[in-house]
Amino acid sequence: MADLGVYLHIVRAQIRSQTQYRMSFAIDLAASTLISALDIATVFVLFSVSGGLGGFGGPAVLLIAGLSALAFAIADAVFGNAERLRELVRSGGFDALLLRPLSALAQLLAVNFAPRRVGRVVQGMVVYGLGLAVADIDWNPARVLLAVVTPLTGAVMFGCLFIIGATVAFWWVESGEVANAFTYGGRDFTSYPLTMYGGGFFGRFFAFGIGFAFVAYLPALALLDRPDPMGVPDWLRWCSPLTAMIAVLAATALWRVGIRHYRSTGS
Repeated sequence: MADLGVYLHIVRAQIRSQTQYRMSFAIDLAASTLISALDIATVFVLFSVSGGLGGFGGPAVLLIAGLSALAFAIADAVFGNAERLRELVRSGGFDALLLRPLSALAQLLAVNFAPRRVGRVVQGMVVYGLGLAVADIDWNPARVLLAVVTPLTGAVMFGCLFIIGATVAFWWVESGEVANAFTYGGRDFTSYPLTMYGGGFFGRFFAFGIGFAFVAYLPALALLDRPDPMGVPDWLRWCSPLTAMIAVLAATALWRVGIRHYRSTGS
């Protein structure tokens, strides 16, 4: 609990420092929110042209896009600073995090916390709320719980990808674009029904090998009580918490290996 208090103090200090110049912070927040809104708008542009996406109508597409947007926004707000690890490894600044009697990962996530990302979370909540409102959902206790838990498990999965992608910098400093292909690329992948990608190897690899299907698509099918056109067993639609736990174990193991591998800059 004492360590948690230190981390929260660091986050509060970052928020105070970044909100000192209110106009600059407001512009930064608005720009960040607008960029995120353009990603959501792309889904509706495609829908308006084709009249449907992968056999799904507007309410279902909005639900999937809202789930993906909210999960990624939460992950970006909490875990997005992991991307700075490449800079710290290159400059040797990561040594300072290791010398302090606190978790290096928690410090990495707390230092330079960006409150502008909160705007994306609010926007994701609005889109997800609209998706839940317009979708034809036969509510029961299980679906209510799923609707609450799914954005959090999706955020955990995206957060683990942020950490895994950043950890690669311990071996390969210039790995940013590769990591972004799975984090930001994963955001775009999960914003659409999987039926858009067909049943090819790469679509199935990203959907089930990496776990992107469990972020929005399969939980949306469970909420809508709709069978998967691709023939995925119905019980898999409820397995997002399990896949999130597996992602946490994988990210934790890789981070610990990376910490043991780290040898500073040598200068």
